[in-house]
This record gives sequence, C-alpha cells and structure tokens, in this order.
Amino acid sequence: MFETVPTFIPVLGRLLLGGAFVFAGLRNLGSMSFLTGALSARGVPLASMVLITGIAIQCVAGLLLMIGLYSAFAALGLIVFLIVATLIFHNFWDYQGEERVAHLNGVITNTALAGSFLLVVAYG
Repeated sequence: MFETVPTFIPVLGRLLLGGAFVFAGLRNLGSMSFLTGALSARGVPLASMVLITGIAIQCVAGLLLMIGLYSAFAALGLIVFLIVATLIFHNFWDYQGEERVAHLNGVITNTALAGSFLLVVAYG
C-alpha cells in the first residue's frame, strides 16, 4: 500500500505502546495493596516482590520502547510480562457467563498486544 512509511509512524507507535505500559505501571503503584492481595489470593508466592518486578518491567520497558532504546528487548520483556499477567489475572476458564467473557476479552487484548510487540521486534 505505502512504498515508504513516514518516519513518524513507527515513532508514534512506540510512544503509544510504551506509554500505555508506563501509564499502567504508574497506576499500579497506586494500587499496590489491592494488587498484592489479588496476587496472594491467586497463590503467587512473594506477591509484593512479583508485583514490584511487574511494575518495574512495565515502566522501564515501556520507557525504553517510547524512546527507541533497546526496543526489541523492551518488547520481549513486555511480552513476558503479558504472558505472566494474563495467566495470573485472566484465568477465564475459572469463570462463567459475563465474567468469563470479560476475562477472555483480556486474553484476546493481551494476545493482540503481544503481536504488536513481535512487530516491534521484527521491524524496530
């Protein structure tokens, strides 16, 4: 369709993708007690350490992606984050009805995000 892609498009894509994860990580800082309880309730050992690690990955990898530094590694880190977060928080198989649909939508969304990060790995 386009023979050349304007240079601002990949930059804008990295800003949007990375920025969303930085924003989410900062938002999660404000919900640490709730999220630690949720992780503990799911049986995650060392819940607060796991949460801090997840927030750090969101913020650091998101920022690296935004500024275009080590973008492939940042994208791979966010894929790992998405896989772990999806398995912990979007266990749709444990729900029925509307709740199941909501969790399944979370899985689909995270899968699409992982696909976008694979494109970052492949094309920068």
